[in-house]
Amino acid sequence: MTGPVSMIERMTLILEAFDAHTPRLTLAELTERTGLPRSTTHRILDQLVALRWLEHSGHSYVLGMRSLELGGLAVAHHELRQAASPVLAELHQRTGAVATLAVLDRKDVVFVERHGRGLPSDSITRVGGRAPAHATAAGKAMLAWLDDRTLGALYGDRLGSRSPRTITSLDALRTDLAQVRSRHGLAFDREELCLGAVAVAAPLRGTGRASGALQLAGDPRRVSLERLAPYVQEAARKVSRTLYPATPSRIRSRTVEQPAASEWPPGALDQLVQGIGGDYWL
Repeated sequence: MTGPVSMIERMTLILEAFDAHTPRLTLAELTERTGLPRSTTHRILDQLVALRWLEHSGHSYVLGMRSLELGGLAVAHHELRQAASPVLAELHQRTGAVATLAVLDRKDVVFVERHGRGLPSDSITRVGGRAPAHATAAGKAMLAWLDDRTLGALYGDRLGSRSPRTITSLDALRTDLAQVRSRHGLAFDREELCLGAVAVAAPLRGTGRASGALQLAGDPRRVSLERLAPYVQEAARKVSRTLYPATPSRIRSRTVEQPAASEWPPGALDQLVQGIGGDYWL
């Protein structure tokens, strides 16, 4: 049997050696489990530690923060896609527009689900595709829920341009995002990402930051964003209700005037959870 040839195969062997029963392994144990030469294993381990995939503690190795972060993102993305995929399929069928699900990764959006095609932006909005958040409807639908300090830390005074219509200044972006908030998260891309494609999006959120956004895109000669807007808004509400169902504190009888001193005030726990990780998936 031929052994693993590529570096990726060898790295995968090492990472897969860890499991719930043995979260901590020594160099000797990893060499035995993977069947790789000791010198090769040691060299790859050094690289994985440097890249934060593993941590080296004493004589053993454990999964590092990068592995844990990626695992958390995979779970979160799976939940998002599971909730949004049938809704996106229905959106595409009802409107004929390209329906996508996107998540925010700092200044970019990453598209994790898509139904439909036929636009100049297809190569950008493919599953796994990445685009500047400020140039997309989905991105603006999520950026609108960041506080101004966070937004300022992400962007300088000048923003990158993807088309002649892209917003290129932070002040203009702030103005646009204020309008998005006034429309309860509804955001537009009027050929800002790509000429020949327009889009409208709405966020997926509970009480905090947006964890994702649904977007409908089409040819500006054939679609009206204002007519598509109610479809994407209702779809986003539907998915958000699935992701963030009402908690007992929200449906408590109105006869209860004050919570006990040891209880969370209504909605406070939701706000805490959303504030900790509502927007980061990647």
